[in-house]
Amino acid sequence: MPPSFPSFRLDSIDVFRAVTMFLMIFVNDLWSLEDIPDWLRHSKAAEDAMGLSDVVFPGFLFIVGLSIPFAIANRKKKGDSDALIIRHIAERTFALLLMGIFIVNYENIAGEAMVISKHVWEIGMVIAFFLIWNVYPSNPGKKGFYTALKVAGYLLLAGLALIYKGGDPANPSWMETHWYGILGLIGWSYLLGALAYLPSRDRLTWAVGGWLFFVLFNLADFAGVLDLLNPVKEYVWIVGSGSMPAFVMGGVVASVIYRNRISRNSAGTTYLIILVVLGLIALAYGFGTRPFWGISKIRATPAWVGICSGISFLAFAFLFWLVDLKNIKNWANIIRPAGTATLTCYLIPYIWYAVITLAGISLPMYLRTGMIGLVKSACFSLLVILLTGAINKVGIKLKI
Repeated sequence: MPPSFPSFRLDSIDVFRAVTMFLMIFVNDLWSLEDIPDWLRHSKAAEDAMGLSDVVFPGFLFIVGLSIPFAIANRKKKGDSDALIIRHIAERTFALLLMGIFIVNYENIAGEAMVISKHVWEIGMVIAFFLIWNVYPSNPGKKGFYTALKVAGYLLLAGLALIYKGGDPANPSWMETHWYGILGLIGWSYLLGALAYLPSRDRLTWAVGGWLFFVLFNLADFAGVLDLLNPVKEYVWIVGSGSMPAFVMGGVVASVIYRNRISRNSAGTTYLIILVVLGLIALAYGFGTRPFWGISKIRATPAWVGICSGISFLAFAFLFWLVDLKNIKNWANIIRPAGTATLTCYLIPYIWYAVITLAGISLPMYLRTGMIGLVKSACFSLLVILLTGAINKVGIKLKI
C-alpha cells in the first residue's frame, strides 16, 4: 500500500512560487531596456550559455511538480475519485493550452492585416481569460449570471479567432499551435507530471523512476538513440524532448520525499540534506553533459536540464530552511499575491503593455537604460504583484 497522504502544506512552496513569479515578470520586462548585462537575458540557441532569464521557467516547472502531490492529496481528502481527478487534470491542461495558443498567436499576429489593432486584440484576449476562469462567488442566486459571463468569454475568444490574421501581412495565415507558448508548455508538462504521479501516489521509487525516464529521454534524444522515432516525432512527442516534464518530476520527487519523511516525523534537517544532495547530483549531471551539447534553453539540452534542476533543488532547500524550519517568512508578505494568484499576476502585464502602447506612453530612455532601467523593471514587477493583490480583494482572481 502507498504511504498515507500527509495534509501539511509547505509555506516555502508558495514563497518559492512568488519569488519565481517576481523574477518572471522582471525578466519578461527586460525587452524594454537598453545597455543591460547579457547574463540577465535569454541566451541565443547557438550559444553555449545560460542567463538568468533561462533559469526562471525551469524553476516554475519545478514548482508545478512540488505542488502536484499536495493538490492531489487535498482532492483525495475531499473524497474525489481518480476519475474525477483525471477530469480536473484534463480541464486544467485544456485551459493552459488554450491560453498558451492564443498568447503565442498574438506574438505572431500580422497587425497590418487585422481589422483591429493587435493591442486591442490582446486586451480582448486577456479580458476573455478573466471572464472564463475568474473565481466567482458561491452565490446560487447569481449562478446563471456567472455562467453567462463564462460563455461571453468563450464567445469573445471565438470572435478574436475569427478575425485573426498572422504571419506575413501580404499572405496572412490563421491561428496555429506554433510552440504552444509558455502557458501551453506548462500545460503539457503538468499533464505528464500529474498523470505520472496519480497512479503511484507517494511511492518514491515510482516518482524517481518517472523523473529519470524524462531526464534519460532527453539525453537519449540528443545522443541520437531515438533517431529511429523521427518519422513520428512531428506528430507525437514528449514536450521539450522530455526536458520540461523532467523539471516537473524533479519537483514531484522533492515533495514525495518530504511527504514520506513527515509521515515518519523526520522532515527536518535530514530532508534539507537530501535536497542539497539531489541539487549537487543534478548540477554534476548538467556540467558533465555540457561538453557534448552545451547549455541551451532554446535547444533544451541535457546540460540545461541538469543545471536548472540543480539550481531549483538548492533554491527550494534554502527556502525550506528559511521559511519552514526557521519560520522567517514575513519578508515575503509583499509578494505573496504572486504565489497565490499566479495566473492573474502573469496576465496583467499583457493588459499593461497594450494599454500604454495604445495611449502612446513611453518612459524616457534614461529610465530604461542600465542600472536605472533594471530598477524600473524590478519596480514594475512589484507593481504588478501589488495590483494583483488589490484586484484579488475585489473578487478578481483566476483559477484553473
